[in-house]
Amino acid sequence: MSLVWEQVVVDAVDPRTLAQWWANALGWVVATDTDDEAEIRPAADVVPGLLFVPVRAARAGKNRLHLDFRPIDQQAEVARLLGLGATLADIGQGDTPWVVLADPEGNEFCVLAGSAH
Repeated sequence: MSLVWEQVVVDAVDPRTLAQWWANALGWVVATDTDDEAEIRPAADVVPGLLFVPVRAARAGKNRLHLDFRPIDQQAEVARLLGLGATLADIGQGDTPWVVLADPEGNEFCVLAGSAH
């Protein structure tokens, strides 16, 4: 295969702050931090990463892409993420085995049930 997944680009009103939030949430490192962008990665030389770039307006409407995470302990992970500043989000999911959260800029993501291993 000739393609390598380098990163997912995330629009952010405050790229540095949102990148740091996601780095804390994922246990990743900040690989790049400039006035124009901030990138986080699992390790400085490991891809894919999340690249946060500036936009002027806050997100409006439904996410076109979201991330799903499957932790070992869903309840503990949801509590940890809420403690970091995530919020519970209702996107019409109803009664599901996953929990929908939003990061500090309102980007939804899911914390799935069941073991990651």
